[in-house]
Amino acid sequence: MECREQCGACCIAPSINKPFYGMPHGKPAGVACIHLDRQMRCQLFADPRRPKVCAQFVPEVDFCGESKEQALVIMLTMEGIEAESFK
Repeated sequence: MECREQCGACCIAPSINKPFYGMPHGKPAGVACIHLDRQMRCQLFADPRRPKVCAQFVPEVDFCGESKEQALVIMLTMEGIEAESFK
């Protein structure tokens, strides 16, 4: 599966517990990474400062669903957050 345009759900929904470049306290679930640009693309994609967890993520239908909205619901649910409370 290829990443869909204008999505960025994988840069919003998951938490990152370790500090990384630009986010010294990590990233809480449901908060957009500061490296996510207006086109919903990672500005650290080819950068060695990109978190290892991000580099290891592979888009799959099980995580990404059929739309950005579904991806957010799936990934927030995996983080233990009710998607309804996120809206």
